[in-house]
Amino acid sequence: MAKKIYDIVPPNVRKKAAAKKSSAKPEKKYVRVVRQKPVEAEVMGAFQKPQKEAHVRQPKEANFSWFKVLAGTVGVLVLAAAVFLYFKLQKADIEIWPKTEVLSFNQKVEANKLADNAVLVEVIQDEKDLWQAFEATGKTSANSKATGTITVYNTYSPASAVTLKAGTHFLSDSGKYFVTLAKIVVPAAKKSGSKTVPGSISVKVQAQDAGSEYNIGPAKFSVPKLAGTDYYYSVYASSSDSMVGGSAKSVKQVTDDDIQGAKDTLTQKLIDSLKESIKSKMTPDDILLDNAISTNVIDASSAVKAGATVDSFNYQAKVGATALVVKKSDLEKVSKDYIFSQIPSEKTILDKSFNLKYTADKIDMKGGKISFTLDFSAKVYQNINTTDLVSSLMRKNQDEIMSFISNKFGDGVLRVKVSFWPFWTLQAPADAGKIKVSLNFE
Repeated sequence: MAKKIYDIVPPNVRKKAAAKKSSAKPEKKYVRVVRQKPVEAEVMGAFQKPQKEAHVRQPKEANFSWFKVLAGTVGVLVLAAAVFLYFKLQKADIEIWPKTEVLSFNQKVEANKLADNAVLVEVIQDEKDLWQAFEATGKTSANSKATGTITVYNTYSPASAVTLKAGTHFLSDSGKYFVTLAKIVVPAAKKSGSKTVPGSISVKVQAQDAGSEYNIGPAKFSVPKLAGTDYYYSVYASSSDSMVGGSAKSVKQVTDDDIQGAKDTLTQKLIDSLKESIKSKMTPDDILLDNAISTNVIDASSAVKAGATVDSFNYQAKVGATALVVKKSDLEKVSKDYIFSQIPSEKTILDKSFNLKYTADKIDMKGGKISFTLDFSAKVYQNINTTDLVSSLMRKNQDEIMSFISNKFGDGVLRVKVSFWPFWTLQAPADAGKIKVSLNFE
């Protein structure tokens, strides 16, 4: 018997299915997408294996919209950045290596104090004075004789005055000789009742020899040269005070060498001080040669003369100095001017390559002149005015820039390097301020 085919579910089957569905547990909520098919398709589908129904989550339309907005915003920003970089940050760097040549020269020049001279000599003058104490180095004996006063008595009878010449010796009871320094007359003795009053006179005496041993105390004295005469026992002397001032010692003494040494030391100290003072006023551009300074002693004197017995003495001196100073920049200018006179007008000097050595051949301190020998050298190259060159390179591409520089300077340029930024830029900016031309040297 042939199998029946229904394109519509029978009522009894539909009721059973509905009852079964109502008793089942709640299922997750999905949206069932049912495709409407033609009847022919449904009939043909009845012969095919049943397919599971697809359950699809419904996409959120809001998220999809924000993504499109974000993508559009980023695109606009990228485009704006590109435009900004191109028009605002665009620049061109052109590096040029000029061809150089080293030139060396030797020239003689004279520097003097005349105002119109190319190399001017500045005359600097200064002076200083100073005093200083110096030790005496000589030695001498400082012997001195003791001195004092004695009273000479005269008891000679019959009474008469006694005259003693200068240099009369008196011998103390301790055996020390003293002599009178002047002639004296001792008065005659007098009678006072039954007594005889001796005549007397005070007189200054000096020890016969130097030495501290003559500094004796009060003593009695006799006159040795009166021995054997009637006056020996009648004429005598005594002292009530000690003799003083006797000594024999070695003391320092100023010599001629001391004075000369003090002069040499003090003047040299002043000369050194003057040189340092002048040098301290120099700038790095000033040239002060060692033999371009002259000094003269204006005054020098000692407070004592040679032979003075002192431990130390003062010496004072005054010294003047004259210096001839030359500016290094003047020597450099003269040298560079000479180089320019020897090269074509379209060439110039590479300043950092300039080298100068100088030697002073003759120095005339009185005339204020210095003769120099100059040895100098420098690299020279084709003069390239980078400022003027910029205006000629605007809106040109790399090949046009290279060609322009080559045609303008020829073999005066070794090589050229052109760089544009941003990287996609194909020509130099129209703004001269964004074009940089620099010179490099090997």
